[in-house]
Amino acid sequence: MEDKEVILEADRPFLRVVRSQPATLECCYKGADDHVTWEKHVNAANRTVNVSFLNESHFVTIMHVQSSRSRCGTLTIKSVELNDTGLYRCWLNRTLVHTHGTYLQVFEPMKKTINLRENTKNKILIAEGILLFLCVLVPSATLLFKSKHQNELEKIKSKKEEENIYQGLNLDDCCTTYDQIECTPAQGHYQDVRNCNEEDIQLEKP
Repeated sequence: MEDKEVILEADRPFLRVVRSQPATLECCYKGADDHVTWEKHVNAANRTVNVSFLNESHFVTIMHVQSSRSRCGTLTIKSVELNDTGLYRCWLNRTLVHTHGTYLQVFEPMKKTINLRENTKNKILIAEGILLFLCVLVPSATLLFKSKHQNELEKIKSKKEEENIYQGLNLDDCCTTYDQIECTPAQGHYQDVRNCNEEDIQLEKP
């Protein structure tokens, strides 16, 4: 009797599990009715691959499930550890065919360095909000103050420039000169009638 051709179904390529949590791996295939052996492949430091076979124990459960369409082998590790990280593949005992495999990564979750209460967290958030508000308000207020101060300096500068225009001028001399110009008798052939008495009116003929 000839063996049927083995058709491998797609394996889950990657599985990431938290330390101390259970992990279940599965490999499914068609065309063979024999059991499978689970292998674990781990990369060594000298660029070699160490292969180990897994047997059922108190921490490891191996099962075989038959359905109308395919046959699956399952491997369940009840509590994974960091050293359980590696590539897990199925080896069909009779056909000597290996499945593609699933890489299991076991990781340790990060622990909180500071254990804060919710009330403390809310206070920190409020303080951060106030600091953020001040970071926005203070530069704006500083800019506004500088603009106002600059306007005042411009006004003072403009006022000083106006005062400098009249600096050095003697107003008394200006008034005296103006009066002299105003009160000087008219030169030429005409006299100012308004500034003369009626008795002394002597008009020159043109």
